[in-house]
Amino acid sequence: MSRPHASPGLPRWLILPAVIGFLVITIPLLALALRADPARLWSLLTQPSSLDALWLSLRTAAVSTVVCLALGVPMALVFARARFIGRNVLRALVLVPLVLPPVIGGIALLYTFGRRGLLGQVLEVAGIRLPFTTVAVVMAQVFVSLPFVVLGIEGAARSTGERFEGIAATLGASPTRVLLHVTLPMIVPGLVSGAVMAFARSLGEFGATLAFAGSLQGVTRTLPLQIYLVRESDADSAVALALVLIVLAIAGVALAYRPATIRRESP
Repeated sequence: MSRPHASPGLPRWLILPAVIGFLVITIPLLALALRADPARLWSLLTQPSSLDALWLSLRTAAVSTVVCLALGVPMALVFARARFIGRNVLRALVLVPLVLPPVIGGIALLYTFGRRGLLGQVLEVAGIRLPFTTVAVVMAQVFVSLPFVVLGIEGAARSTGERFEGIAATLGASPTRVLLHVTLPMIVPGLVSGAVMAFARSLGEFGATLAFAGSLQGVTRTLPLQIYLVRESDADSAVALALVLIVLAIAGVALAYRPATIRRESP
């Protein structure tokens, strides 16, 4: 009977920088939470402008997540399974929004879909105006969130390998049947993680939205824009809204990492 391999453990000196890194992230969040006034929290959150911004953020983030999945799943599977020249270059271009300042993404969208933009001139002739509309909010969120979906799903597809897909194809299953009945079920954790991360990123989007969609109450003023707007005139409202955004973000990240954790810990 073979003996189980013992874990080598970690060097003790790693604990100090790990704790420092944890404090760098958590202390500012704690300071923000302590700044809030519990007695006024509910009244601040139920102001009409705050509710408008919250519901707009939730609606647009949900739509953006659906769009990201519709576009990101095919892209991720092409990157994970297809072999073609220039694949790495295309992947790098898709992931550029991860490192690009969001406001630059908003400016790029404006020069693409604005009245005098690359495609905006054609849309203008057709009577379609996208900038400074709710649709523009969704487009800005998709631009910054789509890479998270591609990364998560591509990683899941690569980790599962192609063995079972090959077996299904050998048994006569069509490529579409293999995709629906073999590939997608195997990458469900990646789908869930990508979707939750896209939703959380869309919910917190600021720079691209401001540059491309503006800040119109009930139309384009999302929760981050509302926080930015009231931070000088009403600091308590800004703190209350920021706490809502933080709680939603923490819940999203926890859900995104939960499937992978369960998979690793399962026997």
